[in-house]
Amino acid sequence: MRHNKNFNHLGRQAGHRKAMLSNMASSLILHKRIETTVAKAKALKRFVEPIVTKSKEDSTHSRRIVFSYLKQKEAVTELFRTIAPKIADRPGGYTRILKTGFRLGDGADMCIIEFVDFNEAYTLGIQPAAATEAKPKTRRSRSKKTTDAVEDATVVAEKKNAKAAAPKAAKASAPKVAKKTNVGKKM
Repeated sequence: MRHNKNFNHLGRQAGHRKAMLSNMASSLILHKRIETTVAKAKALKRFVEPIVTKSKEDSTHSRRIVFSYLKQKEAVTELFRTIAPKIADRPGGYTRILKTGFRLGDGADMCIIEFVDFNEAYTLGIQPAAATEAKPKTRRSRSKKTTDAVEDATVVAEKKNAKAAAPKAAKASAPKVAKKTNVGKKM
């Protein structure tokens, strides 16, 4: 009997399933949103959420634990640098699953799984403090830049007027060219 053994094996053996979930979790962390089937998304949600909770505490031990699941340095650094500060005050529920319909080939139920705090449509475009950091300063002079910008604007406006008149003259003088066809060629 298999009472209370509620775990979706996804039609794969343990090694393949762990590798697939690790790869999908890394892709989700790097791209913030992936498209997959609903069954894989639900399994991925159960796999990723404890990892994201672990990333709230930035220590060597937690980085090693997360790396043992993800097996990609880039994904681990992205998780600790950009995702963890954004979800620091959230007590759970870091991902959302949005159903998108059925796949054309086999009719599988498809969805998009994404991080909740990284969708501007749902967060109303509000940027957290980490994302709105000051831009790096350059060594260029500011006063020279403003005068050059005004001069460039007038030059660009004049060029646009000249370019608008040029295509009309080019169309009138362009000779008609016959279309190429595939008649007589072996396919």
